[in-house]
Amino acid sequence: MLRFNTNYSNNSFFNMIIRSIRGSVKLIYVVGFILFCYLIYQFFFKKSESSTIEYDTNLIQVQIKNVGKLVVTEGHFAEVLTYKDKKETYIPGLSFDKKALVVINATVTVGFDLSKVTYDIDEKNKTLTITNIPKEEIKISPDFKYYDTESSTFNEFTGEDYNKINKIARANLTKKIENSSLKTNAQNRLLSELSKMLILTNSMGWTLSYKGNIVKNDKDLQLNIMN
Repeated sequence: MLRFNTNYSNNSFFNMIIRSIRGSVKLIYVVGFILFCYLIYQFFFKKSESSTIEYDTNLIQVQIKNVGKLVVTEGHFAEVLTYKDKKETYIPGLSFDKKALVVINATVTVGFDLSKVTYDIDEKNKTLTITNIPKEEIKISPDFKYYDTESSTFNEFTGEDYNKINKIARANLTKKIENSSLKTNAQNRLLSELSKMLILTNSMGWTLSYKGNIVKNDKDLQLNIMN
């Protein structure tokens, strides 16, 4: 007749249950530890990354505000103009003339209002995109001095004559400005100010772009702005 040791069987069964419970507890501890580590990472590291991006964005905006000023290059030009006007009559050989020697000293400024620069900040891709740079503003301030003015009773100087002289003088000065280095000097000052944004974005690991092109250095900046 076979007999079973019930005590041994019961002990083995309980030991197996205890081992299973202990294994489950260990598993719970492991899972709990992993979850705890994940929560710590999410709370500290993710928050730190978000704070860094926010700090970078604020720093870029401050730099743009500092750059956003009026950049002006000034030049001085002189022009000597001889103005003549003749009023014919019905009598052959008879006319009424007027003339003047005009000396124009002009102060010319070429400026860029950088407060009008528009931009877009892409925090996700860490990209600063310049969307618009204003064109140069040319201001001509002439000072007219009239010498050897001659006129007749029937053909005197009027406001129309002065307007003509002003128009001719401005046209001549505009040609001189185009042929001078004044605009180039103004553009160089513009590049100098914008390069500050390039230096800042590069130092923070951001990307600067303009007209759909990535600006990596001053040469890229010059090529994109001048064209």
